[in-house]
Amino acid sequence: MNEWSELLFRTFLFILSLFLVTKLLGKKQISQLTLFEYISGITIGSIAGEAITGLEKNYLQGLTAIVIFGVITFLADYLSLKSKKFRDWVEGKGTVVIKDGKILEDNLKKERYTVDELSSLLRQQNIFNVADVEFALIEPEGRISALLKKENRPLTPKDLQMKMPNEKEPQTVIIDGKILDGELTEAGKGRGWLYSELEKLGVTLDNVFMAQVNSYGELTVDLYDDKIQVPSPAQRPLLLASLKKAQADLEIFSLSTDCEKTKAMYKKNADLLQETINKLSPYLNG
Repeated sequence: MNEWSELLFRTFLFILSLFLVTKLLGKKQISQLTLFEYISGITIGSIAGEAITGLEKNYLQGLTAIVIFGVITFLADYLSLKSKKFRDWVEGKGTVVIKDGKILEDNLKKERYTVDELSSLLRQQNIFNVADVEFALIEPEGRISALLKKENRPLTPKDLQMKMPNEKEPQTVIIDGKILDGELTEAGKGRGWLYSELEKLGVTLDNVFMAQVNSYGELTVDLYDDKIQVPSPAQRPLLLASLKKAQADLEIFSLSTDCEKTKAMYKKNADLLQETINKLSPYLNG
C-alpha cells in the first residue's frame, strides 16, 4: 500500500471510528459540553488527526486510544447519571452570581468572570439592567440563567387570565414542490383540500419550496420566488370580524326599536353572541 493509499484508508477509518464513538456518547458531545467532555472531545480529535497524518506510526494504536477515551467518557456519563456527587465533581454545579438585583462579587471572582463578561452574558438574554434581575447563576457549561423580577417580566396570557388554545406540531406537507402524503394525512387533510388551498393563494405546486398546516388547519407556504407576496391565512380573523359585526348589529337593532319585547330579544341575543366572541377570541385572533 503506497503512502497516498494508506492516507486515504486511515482517513476513512478514523472518520468512521469518530462517528461511531460520537454516536455512542450521544448528543451531549455536540451540545453544551462539560469540562470533562470538552477535554475528552479535543483529545479524541487530536489523536485522530495525529493517527491519520502520522504515516510512520501504527494507526491501530491511535484507533485504540480513541476507543479508550470514548469508553472513559461513556463511563463518566453513566456514573454521572447514577451518582449526584460524581456528577457535581465532574460536571460542576451552578454558581449564583446575582440575587435580589445585587451582584455577588465573591462568587463572580470564584468563577473568574469579570463584570463586563457578566454584562455581556446578560445582554445576550436581552437583559441590560442588573437591578431588574431577581436571580441569576452561571451554569456548569458557562452560560448564564437569569430570572427577572416579577414586575419586569413580560406579560403572558396567564397574567391577563386569558384562555389560550393548545398548539399542536405543524405538519410540513410540501417540500421542494413534492407533496408529503403521510404528513398531510397526519394533519387530517387530503390532496383535494391542498390543491384547493393552493388555488386560493394563487400559487402552483412546483413553485412551493415548503408548506405547512398549522394546528388550526391553515396552510402557510414559502415560495421559491421570494418576490411573490403570499397572503396570510385570513379565515379565522374574517370569522371573528363577522361575529363582531353581527353582535354590533343586534345592539343597534335593540336601540332602534320601540317594542320592549323586541328590544329585550335583541339585547339578550347580543349578550349571548358577545359571550361566544369572548370564548372564541383566543382561537380566532390571527
